[in-house]
Amino acid sequence: MVTLNMPTRDYGLMRQMKTVNVLNDDIHMAYPAFDDILIAVRRMVRERPFDICEMPFTTYICAKEYGKKFTALPVFLTRNFHHWAIFRSTTAGIKTPKDLEGKTVGVSRGYTVTTGVWARCILAREYGVDLKKVRWAATDDEHVAEFRQPTNVDYEFMGCDLKELFQSGKIVAAVGAMDGDVANVKPLILDAVEAGFASYRKTGIYPINHAIVVRDELLAEYPTLGADLFQALKTSKEAYFANLDRSGELSAEDALTIQLEEGLGRNPFPYGIEPNRKGLEALTENAFDQKITSRKYTVDELFADGTLDLVG
Repeated sequence: MVTLNMPTRDYGLMRQMKTVNVLNDDIHMAYPAFDDILIAVRRMVRERPFDICEMPFTTYICAKEYGKKFTALPVFLTRNFHHWAIFRSTTAGIKTPKDLEGKTVGVSRGYTVTTGVWARCILAREYGVDLKKVRWAATDDEHVAEFRQPTNVDYEFMGCDLKELFQSGKIVAAVGAMDGDVANVKPLILDAVEAGFASYRKTGIYPINHAIVVRDELLAEYPTLGADLFQALKTSKEAYFANLDRSGELSAEDALTIQLEEGLGRNPFPYGIEPNRKGLEALTENAFDQKITSRKYTVDELFADGTLDLVG
């Protein structure tokens, strides 16, 4: 019996899954621990040392562009709206999103980071920003080492801290996560939580961040592997919601889960292609529009055979 390793964060959604030692008659499971799952992601993209791995979805699409031999399951472990992830300097004359045109905007980590892709999608689709007229200054390299950036993206500030870039005036805005408050830096979009839900009510697009990928040769050798994993992950999700304590002090993860559930009016973690098709279409379109991929991938070609019709 083969043992497959599967690093992911310790999400509530994964709690029961990580007690599953035997997936089926052929496969044992192991769950290597990582304090920073992005280290595992980067290794998976560059070396493929893992059998199954959590992966940001735009990293995955970019990896497919460069022929990486793994394929996703339609299981999405992290979700959120990204209106919160756009910041502006209050001293640089940035009043509206359109004011970003012609300016330098910092990017937390690499240009292909999924949060940054969704933030730029918001700027372009909801506020009419011409993304080609913005200089995007990434602060780290890309998970996919082969990626070649468009001409308005550079890495001059690689290794720099967004807070210091704001304070020095080298950037007037930024997309992506920032730790803590920064003097004279505020969110560009007010009431970002409600803005996200309003966007969903208008468009039906519910952003996807992280999925699960499996090495292609394993999917070929074990034809039921994708479906078996999907079912085990679905069961683990159901256990999380069945045991979710909605009273008392909530963890940040549980609080976000409940916030999303209430704002959407439904379970915030639907698995399967069809319940997520609008979000997947939007992400593949934006990967192409933002020159992360050379073509727009179809949704179905991104997922493993045997999982295309699964819903859970």
